[in-house]
Amino acid sequence: MTAAAKTPSRPGRRPLRVLGLDPGSRHTGYGLVLREGSRMRALRHGRLSLGDGPLPARLAILADGLRALIEAEQPDVAVLESLFRGVNARSLIVLAQARGVLLATLALAEIEIHEYAPAEVKTAVTGSGRADKRQVERMVRLILGLGDVELSADASDALGVAICFGQRLRVDGLSRAAGVTKRPSRLP
Repeated sequence: MTAAAKTPSRPGRRPLRVLGLDPGSRHTGYGLVLREGSRMRALRHGRLSLGDGPLPARLAILADGLRALIEAEQPDVAVLESLFRGVNARSLIVLAQARGVLLATLALAEIEIHEYAPAEVKTAVTGSGRADKRQVERMVRLILGLGDVELSADASDALGVAICFGQRLRVDGLSRAAGVTKRPSRLP
């Protein structure tokens, strides 16, 4: 987790608006999920298409698009997958730059940010950290009751990471209620 890594404050336990993001240098997926108690439903999803121009121009489009999305939807928290080791170092660097734009834009908007490993997202959504994209999409549709609504792979991944946050929030709440505390890390 980054930024303010705490449970979002929710006076009166109001519904929580969770913005999931799937960063990319050509397309960035987004999915806004409303979490009410233990139920979740999709409010909006899609992708920000950044075009084929030079990378700095695409990153500017990404920042502007996310800023507009934040302004329109007013999310309480944003969630991204943490970086994974890519096959191609150049692709990984470009992806890291896109993630940096997302993180900076979210931080400037004072939105709480959380990150989860790809395997943790897959486990939360499908029960298996080795699930493929098709399995993740099928479970995203089922969990959010989307039926035959068309989903891009980017939007499906973004909704998946938002679902992961909702599931983790539930598990963490149950642990606190049961008096279970996390063991402190041995690392500083």
